[in-house]
Amino acid sequence: MALINPSILSADFARLAEEAQAVKGADWLHVDVMDNHFVPNLTLGVPVVESLSKATDTPLDLHLMIEDPDRWAPQYIEAGAGSVTFHVEAAAAPVRLAREIRAKGARASMALKPATPIEPYEDLLPELDMLLIMTVEPGFGGQAFLDIMLPKIRRTRELISRHGLQLALQVDGGVSAATIERCAEAGADVFVAGSAVYGADDPAKAVRDLREQAETATAAAGWGCAH
Repeated sequence: MALINPSILSADFARLAEEAQAVKGADWLHVDVMDNHFVPNLTLGVPVVESLSKATDTPLDLHLMIEDPDRWAPQYIEAGAGSVTFHVEAAAAPVRLAREIRAKGARASMALKPATPIEPYEDLLPELDMLLIMTVEPGFGGQAFLDIMLPKIRRTRELISRHGLQLALQVDGGVSAATIERCAEAGADVFVAGSAVYGADDPAKAVRDLREQAETATAAAGWGCAH
């Protein structure tokens, strides 16, 4: 089943509670946390996540684009995150961090920037609940999808299948009606969509339409039959 996670990076920050309600039917609400160090942008922190978690029944999918996620991840779980993604490029001890996230009751997810290969981290996959392949350079919403990431998505799906893991494969960056089918065909099953959802006249319908597109593409792909 394809999961659609609307990104509040594309929402109206002055109306976050209402924007969260506007995507009822979404599987998770994707929350980008940026610190202006790991990426050249600054978004929100623990207090906003805590307020947002009280304003919606949709579980929060936190994407930490920050330095020192080993220190901060536990605080976001306490603030209400149901899933926490850290960047392997920023983590001091990714296995220890993934285990700590799981021990605190959240899903552990690891993100890779476009230039970071998956192969060196093959042995870490059993420690994770989800892997995030960035399909743009992290830091800003509204960027164009990088088609050169499709082979990396395919290789990652092959590794997951080879090890027999129940590991979600998320893509984030430039996901829209024009690109989601390619991502699904390559092996992704969790899709972060920002402007494609919040830029639509009916965000909830955009979520439904994207999910339908992804599931149709998955059904037609070879990996989907064995998944």
